[in-house]
Formats: sequence, structure tokens, C-alpha cells
Amino acid sequence: MLILTLIVSLSGVVTHILPFQIPLPLMQIVLGALLAWPKFGLHVDFNPELFLVLFIPPLLFSDGWKTPVSEFLRHGGEIVSLALVLVIITVVGIGYFIYWIVPGMSLVAALALAAVLSPTDAVALSGIVKEGRIPKKLMNILQGEALMNDASGLVLLKFAIAVAMGQMVFSVGCASLEFIKVAVGGLLAGVTVTWGYSKSLRLIIRWSCDDSATQTVLLLLLPFAAYLIAEHVGVSGILAAVASGMTIGQYGITRNTPLALRLRCNSVWSMLEFLFNGIVFIMLGLQLPDILATSINQAQLDPTIKTWMLFLDVIFLYAALMLVRFSWLWLMKRISLRFMKKRPMVFCEYSIIDILIASFAGVRGAITLAGVLSIPLTAFPSRYQLVFIATGVILFSLICCVIILPLLLRGIVVSENAFFHKKEEQMARTLAAEVAIASLRKMELRLANSKEEKIDKQIINNVSLRVISNLRSSVDSHADAENAILIENLERRMWLHALRAERGEYYNLRAQNKISHNTLIKLLRDLDLLEALLVEKNLQVDRSIGFK
Repeated sequence: MLILTLIVSLSGVVTHILPFQIPLPLMQIVLGALLAWPKFGLHVDFNPELFLVLFIPPLLFSDGWKTPVSEFLRHGGEIVSLALVLVIITVVGIGYFIYWIVPGMSLVAALALAAVLSPTDAVALSGIVKEGRIPKKLMNILQGEALMNDASGLVLLKFAIAVAMGQMVFSVGCASLEFIKVAVGGLLAGVTVTWGYSKSLRLIIRWSCDDSATQTVLLLLLPFAAYLIAEHVGVSGILAAVASGMTIGQYGITRNTPLALRLRCNSVWSMLEFLFNGIVFIMLGLQLPDILATSINQAQLDPTIKTWMLFLDVIFLYAALMLVRFSWLWLMKRISLRFMKKRPMVFCEYSIIDILIASFAGVRGAITLAGVLSIPLTAFPSRYQLVFIATGVILFSLICCVIILPLLLRGIVVSENAFFHKKEEQMARTLAAEVAIASLRKMELRLANSKEEKIDKQIINNVSLRVISNLRSSVDSHADAENAILIENLERRMWLHALRAERGEYYNLRAQNKISHNTLIKLLRDLDLLEALLVEKNLQVDRSIGFK
């Protein structure tokens, strides 16, 4: 683990010092493969169940946290059509295609392979394509699809394994009911666990005596709790982790938590996201030499298989996946234009270039590798073929995405988004400042009439005007030397009061859908940093007074 952590930290440096550009996920896969080469001999056992428990819940939880629920629901039809309907079409269509082109493979094994190849990986996509390069509407749908199709693909894989091992007889009705139970149950489990956490959060904060480290660790355990509880009751742990993250983001559960917790969580989650993403791709690279050597040896022992056929199967299968994905997106565009004129899907706005971008953006990643390695050898004697083909498709999809997506995105300009967000941000700042000014006026009257705090009204008025002028981005006024400590403390109190009022207004604007989720996160981050600065100054003043 120490070696993997070190390699993850160095991978970002290597990508920047190279004379040519290579996406971080690919660099991490290459470094993992080099470490596993006989010369270095690093071997890490890949336990699929342990991998899914340790790495997938926090990553999906973080993605769900950053995904605005309103935009997710707004594109719900598009996401369901890709994350559910397209997955089913892929499993059936590509399953029969594999059964046809790979000699000696059973139909159940072919369907199982198609199931693990159906989920896409938004983490790999975001590592390959820089933020802001893909149009926002398209990226929202791709991320929503990746959050949901992991569960649908793995559920269908479980069905295929159960049929192959004789544990169930497949029927469309039973499979549909089981799928609905697993999916809805997973979502409910995630929401329920997060609801319970939110209700106990105040008690946790009180009992931990504002210990932000304890509170941060408890928050980090939340996605694992949602995943494990959901799996224990027999529903989708993946969807539970996603739903848990979305619930945290939607209802602003951390809104009224201590400042230290909010700041620490932002830093810790950013670090863990980078580390876990990196370990996922390095683990993928570590498995490559062993998978390649084992598959070639098994193919040489199998008289019905030739080694070169395995590589050809990878190319044919990836081409078939892209064809099915492109055809489905084009079909949804035609259906939306023809039958959904009142409330058309976003697909109707897609050009051929947009459809091609959405097709090649459907890269495969860690979930596919974990899924195929979880297939038991007892159920599928040709397991080595499944593992080799799945791994080959993962690498081929990443390479094609690296080469083709930049070409498709070359003529696309997304600069209008930056202007729109800047305008939206300015509008939110103006409205929040107005609310904060009104709140300060009330505080000024309360202080002036207070019998406990005997502060000169002129000082209150001067400090209030200074804070208000800063809120209006006017010329800063300078405090007099006389009563400097009193004025500075009063100003700091007023600023903290104003920041709390601004924070409440930002949440109110988001609830009214007047600003986007990304704008809300940026504005709240700015407030947290300013509040941290004010609190730190207050501590310094207290220390200086104590020393005197």
C-alpha cells in the first residue's frame, strides 16, 4: 500500500515532466504494469469483493455528492435510457454477438461478459478529458449514466452467474422484479443511512466537543456504512453509496456543521479522491502482465482457440460496443424529434459529432475489471477468455478515447459557459450581499439598544458602515487608532454575522434553482475561506491580549 501510494503521488509529476501529453489514468496503468514486470516483481492480489468494498463506495459517494439532484432529475429520461435500457440492449445484443464470434463459449458466459462490459467509467473520462472541454449538458448525462449503470451491469452479471451455477432459472418477470427490488432498495438504503447520520450529527458534534477530526472520520465512514448495510440486506450497495452522496449534497447536511469540519472535509475528500482513483488504475496495470501471460498460456493449451484470435475478438467487440452505443443515441434523437415534441430529450439537440463524442466517451474502467475477475471458474471453464477480452476492451477503449476524443472536440467551444457562470455568480453575490446588509442593519439596532454590551453608537455605526462598504465592493474605510482592538473585534463579529446571512441566501437561491450546484459550491467555499481567516485573526487577537 505504501508503494502504491507513492506511485500515485509520483504519477502526477511524471505526466507533467514528459515532453508529450498522456492522460493520468493511462500513465497510472503503465506504471502499474511496469511495477508488475518480472524485473520489479510487485504482486498485489486483486480480490474483487474487497476491491468493491474499499474503493468504489467513497468514489461513487464523492461523485454523487458533486452531482446536483435537480439536474440529475431533469435529465432523468436520458440517464435511464442509457444506464438501464442501453445496458439491457448491450447485454442481450453484444452477448449474442460474443456467442457468435467466440468459438466454444457458452451463451451464459457470453451474456456475463457483455454484462461486465456494459458499465462506463466517468472517472477515467474526467481524467482523459479536461474539465470544461465537453459541453455541460452532455457531461452531466455521461456522469449520471456512469453513476447508475454500474449497478445495472453488476446486477445482470449476478443473474448470469446464478443461472450458470444452477442457482436460479432465468425468466423475464422474475429478473425484472429482482432488478427493481435491488435498485430501489439500494437507493432507499443510501437515503435512510444518510438521514440517520444527519439526525445524529448534532449529537455527534456536541459529544465530540467540536473535534473536527472525529467528525471528519465519521463522515468518511458514511459511504462504507451505506454500501455494507445495503449489501447485507440484499440490495445494491453501489446505488446506496451514490444515493448517500446525493442526499448529502441535496439537503446541505453539512451546512450548519462547524467551520473546521467543512474545511477539513473539502481537503480530505480531494486528497482521497485523487489517491483512490490512482490506486484503482495502478491496480488495473498491476494485473495486466499476469492476465496477459495466463490467457496466452491457456489459449495455447486450448485446441479450439488461437492466440491471435483473442486480440481480434477485443477489436471486434469494442467496435460492436461503439456501434450499439452510437445507434442507440441516434435512435433516441430520432424518437425525441418525432414523438416528444412537447418535452423533447436533450438527445434531439445532438449533432452527429455530439453523438460520436458521447459514444467514444463511454470508456470502460475499474468496475468492468472487478466484475470480470469476480466470475467464478467453476461456473465458466473459459474464464480466462472473459478476463482477457474484458481487460483488452478496457485498454482499447481508453486508448481510442485518448486519440479520438480530442479530434472530435477540436472545433467545439464551450467558452459561453464561463461567461454564464461568471454572470450567475455575480448575481448571487449581489443578492446575498443585500441580504447580509439588511441583517447587519438589524444587528446594529440590537447592539445599540443592548444593555449588556455598552458600545458607543458612533463606533457601532462606523464599523457597520465599513463592513457594508466592503460588501458593496466600495472603497475600504480605515479604522481609527483609538479603540482599535474594540473596533477590530466588532468588525469581525459583524463580518461573521454577514457571512452566515450570505450562506443562508446562497442555499435559498439554490433551492429556487436560480443558481447552479457548481456555483453554490464555489460561493460556499469562498465564504468558508473568509470565515476561516476571520476566526484565525480572532484567535491571534485573543492570544495577543492574553500575552499582554
